Amino acid sequence: MNNLENETDHRIKEISTSKVNNEKFTLNIQISKLKRNTHVLSKNYDIKKYLDSAKFSFNPELDELIPKDTPPYLDNGEKYVERIGRALSFFKQCALIGPSGTGKTHIVYLVAELAGLPLWEINCGLQTSVFDLFGRYVGLGKENWIDGLITSWCRYGGILYLDEANMMKQDIATRLNPILDQRGHMVLTEKDNEIIQRHKDAFLIISMNPVSSEFAGTKPINAAMRRRMSVWLNFDYMSVGAKIDEKEIDLVERKAGISRQDAEKIIKIGAELRKQYKSGELPYGPSVGDLLNWAKIVADGVSVLIAAEETIIALTSDEGEIQQIVRKLVQKIAGTQ
Repeated sequence: MNNLENETDHRIKEISTSKVNNEKFTLNIQISKLKRNTHVLSKNYDIKKYLDSAKFSFNPELDELIPKDTPPYLDNGEKYVERIGRALSFFKQCALIGPSGTGKTHIVYLVAELAGLPLWEINCGLQTSVFDLFGRYVGLGKENWIDGLITSWCRYGGILYLDEANMMKQDIATRLNPILDQRGHMVLTEKDNEIIQRHKDAFLIISMNPVSSEFAGTKPINAAMRRRMSVWLNFDYMSVGAKIDEKEIDLVERKAGISRQDAEKIIKIGAELRKQYKSGELPYGPSVGDLLNWAKIVADGVSVLIAAEETIIALTSDEGEIQQIVRKLVQKIAGTQ
């Protein structure tokens, strides 16, 4: 499979609020942004075939919602960027599924930047109110209406990204159905049943972890929503169990500045932890970013084993018994040092 280089960059989330004004509408936007170090975006993606930014036209005030400086994507030939672009071009929506840390969110940011599409992001695991998503009146009477994120996306276009979609409240999923099928509109019941036609360039991507007891609150996507997701793309870690991806070793060696030998140890340990996580033996599987954080401590002159105590061992679980399992695994592969 493949993975993403975004996990190697420290990402700081901030909530920014801005107000879009012109003579036709007023729009309050509250959206989670990612602040990243500057990277040169790889141009090795044939996404223009499906999503050509030159063919899209959005209100200039929405430019700030287009991701910038997204790190490149490590591809093993699966062409996931292009396949997402194709799914959006053909069907307007698609679904991404895979464990945490496999890069689902990053690739959405990358597609949005490459295609020049505003990105509206909602984490369905948060207790977001219907008012935040669809809108509400402010103050007394019915004079001041503020669109929610879903309503704004439907009106003005771009990508609506529903993260952790299998934690979505059922009432929200039900209200999305008419937008995603041949009707192509939403009924704003909060605003005297106003009917809003879906913008011609309004795309939807949902992502989710596999339904599991380890992901509290997850549940299978209902049949109505599944039918509307024409394309499903599966994501996995680069290295799992005995399958070790040399590119992941290269990445950790280069980004952290450690020896090849230490990078190999870290990736092999991470691969085994991921295998046990996927089989239900451990509560957490490390992402590339987790392994890179470990490697950065090693780069400061600390041994792989000691650095593991500050990073991967404590990260996997708060329980001493599970930490001891991880500790023994690290000792077995990395040595006692």
